[in-house]
Order: sequence, then C-alpha cells, then structure tokens
Amino acid sequence: MYWPLLQPAVPLEIAAHRAVWSLFFCLVALGFSKQIKNTYVLLKNPRIFFRLSLAAGLISLNWIVYIWGVNNGGVVECALGYYINPLIIIAFGVLRLRERMRKLQWTAVGFGALGVLVLTIDYGRLPWVALTIAFSWGTYGLVKKELNLGALEGLALESLLFFPFFGGYLIYLAVNGTGKLGTSPGLSILLVGAGIITAVPLLLFNGATSRLPFTILGLLQYITPTLQFAIGVWVRHEAMSTGRWFGFIIIWAALITLGIDLIKSGRTVNNSIAQG
Repeated sequence: MYWPLLQPAVPLEIAAHRAVWSLFFCLVALGFSKQIKNTYVLLKNPRIFFRLSLAAGLISLNWIVYIWGVNNGGVVECALGYYINPLIIIAFGVLRLRERMRKLQWTAVGFGALGVLVLTIDYGRLPWVALTIAFSWGTYGLVKKELNLGALEGLALESLLFFPFFGGYLIYLAVNGTGKLGTSPGLSILLVGAGIITAVPLLLFNGATSRLPFTILGLLQYITPTLQFAIGVWVRHEAMSTGRWFGFIIIWAALITLGIDLIKSGRTVNNSIAQG
C-alpha cells in the first residue's frame, strides 16, 4: 500500500531511501540504548563482516524487485513469491539446520508446494519476480539465523554496509537534479518515512530468527502473502483466473493445517510446563 505513494520515484531510488533512512533510525535507537560503540566493534570480526555484507546484498535485491513488482501491477505475483518463501526457509531449516518437522507441518508444506505449483502453471511463464523475492528473502533469513546477532545491531550494521552504495546513488540523483526528495513536502515525508516502514518490520523479523525454529518461522510467513494477496485482488483489483483461485485455495488449506498444528503444539508445551 505504501510504495505506490512514492511514485514517480523509481524502485532503485525508493530502495535507496529505505536503506539510508533505516540507518538513521537504527543509529538513533542505538544511541538511546548506548550500543553504538559495541555494535561497531562487531564489524572487526571477518566472519560477521562477510555474512552481514551478504545479508545486505540479499535484502537490497529483495527490496528492489519487490518495489518494482508492486509498482508495476504485480502485487499478486509478489504474494506468490512470499508463498514460495516459507518452502525455501523450511528446506534450509531441515537440510542445513537439521530441524525436525511434525506430521501436520509436513502436510502443510505439501499443500503449500502443490498450491505454488498450480499458481506457477497458471502464469504460463517463469515467475521471476516471485522466485527472486523467495530466494533472496529465504537466504537472508538463513544468514541472519546463523549469525544470531541482536536484531537492532544486525540491522544497523547491514544498513551501514550498503550505505556507501545507496547514499552515493542519492547524492548522484541530487547533483543531477533527478532525485524526488525535496520536490514536494508530501513526497519528501513519505520518502523519509520509508526508513521507519522498513526498519520496524525488519527488527521484528531479525528478532524472530534468533528465537524461533527456522521451520516454524517459515510456516508463519504464509501470513504475509495472504495480506498481499488480499490487497492485490480487492484493493488493487488485479485479474484472478480460475486457476489462480484454485491455487490460492490449496495454499489456504495449508494455512488451516498449520494453524491446527500450532494450536496442538502450543497445548503440548503448556501441559509440559504445568507438569514441570
């Protein structure tokens, strides 16, 4: 809903504002918590520096492709990307992190995979926007999971690492007079606000990656594309064929199955705590 309001700014310029103002937001938060010095020291670790650089590249790619898709009538395809994404995350959780899944979780994944297959066939082409979104976000989550840094510290360092590129790009636009910041008060406020719109959800996501099993994290992310789908169909009025409706109905079956599993597993945990 937010990104179309930033037009006529192009996707790369919008992504640059997301990055620059996210860094500003994080620095202010670190300043209040007196963590700036300790956070900067982390960059001296070669392993952390390399992985954060990889994370910064992945999230930048995700931003640019997602904004392009949303602003070019592809909200439903972006939703498809985020429906595929939990399957990528779950695969990483099982294959790399050696996590185990319950039977209902496997059933939910099966429904999800079938729904994605139906949607892909209905498109009649390789959904490159959806696949790029899925793999970039899923890999980003894996990198952050393995780093296990604090949510605020990790996001601040990512923002710092891609600041030279995005900050330099905004300076280039300003020098050439093609940047949209300053062209109108309303648009300028929205461009700056992109930092908060970006930072708050990322902080919550980064915090979740270090607290939840990766398979559960993947399954819960079916919530995001469901909201995107609703916006694409009922707010943006994008076309929906019978095949697409069928594919999304299968995915909703996956959501119901997941919900049942989460309720059952939650009761098991509560009973264990009570008995302890």
